[in-house]
Amino acid sequence: MPRKDENHIDDQEIRLTIQHLSRRIRSMQSDETVTEGQRSVLFTLANNGPQTLGSLSEWERVTPPSMNRTINALVKAGLVTRVGAPDDGRKVTIDLSKEGREFIVLTRRKRDAWFTKQLARLTPEQRSIVDQSAKILREISDS
Repeated sequence: MPRKDENHIDDQEIRLTIQHLSRRIRSMQSDETVTEGQRSVLFTLANNGPQTLGSLSEWERVTPPSMNRTINALVKAGLVTRVGAPDDGRKVTIDLSKEGREFIVLTRRKRDAWFTKQLARLTPEQRSIVDQSAKILREISDS
């Protein structure tokens, strides 16, 4: 078992801290009625463009019936649209509506403002450490 001293944080604590920060940032959104699953779908559409129900199901790792319920709620909330393919009426594409795009923009703005405020509180030395750590954490996340 690795030794823990005042200058060494164990692996689990680092992981839990990253998870906590991630949850904190994800919880900030422009509309508090949107669930975590719905928010994930909205960001998937914003980052990857229009998708079929099947591709969204795969991306989000949920069953098609579950994704259909999520999409139905998002359509009802006016955040996404369903568009039939002109060449095949059975194929439906899901995309962000104008309101869905606004949700994404406002949510990103809110998250960025909070995070920028937190970083501004750091000393120059702490900020340098965060910058270096970000590069290392990206390497880990990309591996």
